[in-house]
Amino acid sequence: MAVPSPAPSVPPSLEDGYRHRGQRRALVRELRQKGIHDERVLTAIAGVPRHLFFDPAFEVHAYQDKAFPIGEGQTISQPYTVAFQTQLLNIEPTHRVLEVGTGSGYQCAVLLRLTSHVQSIELSPVLFERTRQRQAALGLQGAGLHCGDGSLGLPAHAPYDRILVTAGAPGLPPALLRQLRIGGQLIIPVGDAQLQQMLRVTREGLESFVREEFEAFRFVPLRGAEGWRSS
Repeated sequence: MAVPSPAPSVPPSLEDGYRHRGQRRALVRELRQKGIHDERVLTAIAGVPRHLFFDPAFEVHAYQDKAFPIGEGQTISQPYTVAFQTQLLNIEPTHRVLEVGTGSGYQCAVLLRLTSHVQSIELSPVLFERTRQRQAALGLQGAGLHCGDGSLGLPAHAPYDRILVTAGAPGLPPALLRQLRIGGQLIIPVGDAQLQQMLRVTREGLESFVREEFEAFRFVPLRGAEGWRSS
């Protein structure tokens, strides 16, 4: 009999005790040693109880610097990856942010520590509903959660100062580039199914974009009309 992937539900207990806070402090020290230097990002990581985004049976994995399956073929990203992408965003409190790939909702919770203007879109109806319930249970305010094809962005709320894509894309989705404000930035991993290069793309004019390359990462694939199409 096949063993299903661990699928986190809304935690029955919202306890965030001394032990959890100590584990987050240790995680922040580890991230700082790995090169994360933006203190705002580190403070945001320290403030979000990552264990509440896990099924209680798998809480022991919550503060390890690794990705972990959440069902529907998706993962909660490695804390270093979350911190690295968030640092590249260089978010200001007034920035309007679009997150493509809500997943567990953990990255969204980190973003909400930096700005209250966050829209997040998830392709999977199962993950969307689960995360919607979790966000309500945790009392997270300020995020608009949407179910749909994130590769096409969310034009109803555009333009955005920052767009963050949390899945690997085969190329730069034109829809996301169009939804950037002039001066806005897109953070996106681009490559093949095995390895992607982290890119930061800044919109300098209507048809003018500047591209910067950073470390290589491994993400689940971005699905949708301007991502990897399902076979």
